[in-house]
Amino acid sequence: MVILPQMVKIKQHLPRPRVEDVICTVTRELEKLNLDSSNLAGKVIAITGGSRGITNIDKIYAELARFVKEKGGFPLIVSAMGSHGGGTAQGQKEILAHLGVSEERVGCPVVASAEVVKLGNTPTHNIPVYCAKEAVEADGIIVVNRVKAHTAFRAPRESGLLKMLGIGLGRALGAEAIHSQGPDEIGDIILELSRIVRQETKVIAGLAIVENGYEETALIKGLLPGEFEEEEAKLLQYAKELMPGIPFDKLDLLIIDEMGKNYSGTGMDTNVIGRWRIHGVSEPAKPDFKRIAVLDLTAASKGNANGIGLADFITKRLFQKIDYQTTYLNCLTTGFVQRGMIPIVLDSDQEVIETALKTLHLKDTRKARVVRIKNTLFLEEMYCSQSLLDEIKANPSLKIIENLQEFKFDGDNNLVRG
Repeated sequence: MVILPQMVKIKQHLPRPRVEDVICTVTRELEKLNLDSSNLAGKVIAITGGSRGITNIDKIYAELARFVKEKGGFPLIVSAMGSHGGGTAQGQKEILAHLGVSEERVGCPVVASAEVVKLGNTPTHNIPVYCAKEAVEADGIIVVNRVKAHTAFRAPRESGLLKMLGIGLGRALGAEAIHSQGPDEIGDIILELSRIVRQETKVIAGLAIVENGYEETALIKGLLPGEFEEEEAKLLQYAKELMPGIPFDKLDLLIIDEMGKNYSGTGMDTNVIGRWRIHGVSEPAKPDFKRIAVLDLTAASKGNANGIGLADFITKRLFQKIDYQTTYLNCLTTGFVQRGMIPIVLDSDQEVIETALKTLHLKDTRKARVVRIKNTLFLEEMYCSQSLLDEIKANPSLKIIENLQEFKFDGDNNLVRG
């Protein structure tokens, strides 16, 4: 019989720089770039529309569209999300709508399309470079994206404006082309791709966004194309400083209430869970979590369970929500097929948790090092097992907010949320 450890609820203090007035900040940053009538008046300006759930993105797009119109231009948001949304126009349109990006909300047309134009090939890797047709045909392009650590590679620049140019605007064909290469080279390839896009199209500006660990807008910075590379490298380091994590390097079991594309492109942030699951790439030395159990998939993921293979155990509830066509397209496009493999499936939360601990062959499961989180994005609060109490008390950034308690399950043997 597996006896579960008692758990305390803790809160961890995270750095919290915030942009108090998003609209004014967007305007200020755009004004600093000296975009005038020669750049905008009478011209169609394509604004990149990504698939990530960026906080305040509807406000940012709306103010950007207003600014362009005020200068006499005609703003147009174009889908720029690689293979996401199934790589189809309809799928991308649905993602943008779910993010609140519609003509009614942002005040300009929103176009979702799969059409691309080939711009050439990269000089070193000979990778074809694709760009959204609407962006190529526009009189100018303004790139918008969040700068953050990537979930599949390490480089001086990871997710941000350059990735939006190199992969996002390349849509499904562009994403497939870059992922035909090994993950160790992706950072260099993105740099080459983005340079060709900047050379062959009319990129006029970028808005880089950084978020804090509370998923709040921490910084918005307007950049000219010549500043993208240097400034994005600096912003990535800042984003990593703000990135939340689990405050323990070693665990027996990590329980994740739900995974989803609205939390991470891989459903679970690999930087948080310490797993890559990419063939030929060594796993990180830390964090080191022996077992990972995932209990559910968010509705916002629309069945895309990319990253499911990062888990060891899942519930039947999650399993039954998987859309295999969408999930496999995501995994096959990247080439990270291990991330699409199905873990052990069990009936209930309780069975998943007890079985995961049982497989560790611990002498006393009550002393297991266990953490339970809602997801890998919101990490301010979490439940921690009794064996972690000494480390919690020794860490000034951690505070116990609920005393020791047993796991609580309902009549279907699923965790009582709350």
